[in-house]
Amino acid sequence: MRLGIDLDGVVADFTSGWVDRYNAEFGAEVRVDEAQVWGGLHDLTHFSDMNAFWDWASGHGGSSVFRHLDVYPGALDTLRQLYIEHEIVIITTKPDWAIHDTLAWLADHRVPTREVHMTEDKWRVECDVYLDDAPHQIETIHRNRPHATTCRFVRPWNRPVTGVRDIRDWGEFIALVENLAAGSQQPS
Repeated sequence: MRLGIDLDGVVADFTSGWVDRYNAEFGAEVRVDEAQVWGGLHDLTHFSDMNAFWDWASGHGGSSVFRHLDVYPGALDTLRQLYIEHEIVIITTKPDWAIHDTLAWLADHRVPTREVHMTEDKWRVECDVYLDDAPHQIETIHRNRPHATTCRFVRPWNRPVTGVRDIRDWGEFIALVENLAAGSQQPS
C-alpha cells in the first residue's frame, strides 16, 4: 500500500523544536504543553502575528527551524518496518524557504522514502492511507479521498473527525496498516 505520511507533528517534533529554539534565543519559558491550537503559535510568544513568527522561524545561521527538529519516538523505526512491505510517501506542507532544510532533515534521519511531496493540496497525492495532524488537512483529505483510510495523529491542536481513524502512537499506526493490508489480501 501507499502510505501518505505528514512530517511536522507526526514524524518531526515541530512544537518542541520551535519552543526550545525560542526559549533559548529570547530567554523565555514557553512550555510545549501550552501549544494547544493550530496556527496560533504567535500567541505564546512576543510576535505580533503568525507572519512575524514565520519570519523568525525562517532563518538563523543559515537554516530554518525545520532543519534541526527531533524525531518523535518510534517514528523512524515504524517507518522502516512499514517500508519493507509498503511505499512510504512523505506529504508535507512547507514554505519555499524551508524546502532545502526539509530535504536535508529527511536525508540526515534516513527517512525511508523514494517519494516526497511538498504541497498544501495533500489530497492530490494518491495514497491508500494518510496520516496527518493538521485539522484542515485531515478534513480535506477525508473529503477528497473517501476510499482511502485517513488517520488523525491525535494532538492537542486537532479534534476527532467522523470517518477518520484516530492514531495515538506509532504502535497503533503499524497495527492499523497491518490489519488493512491483511484485509486487502483476503480472497474475494
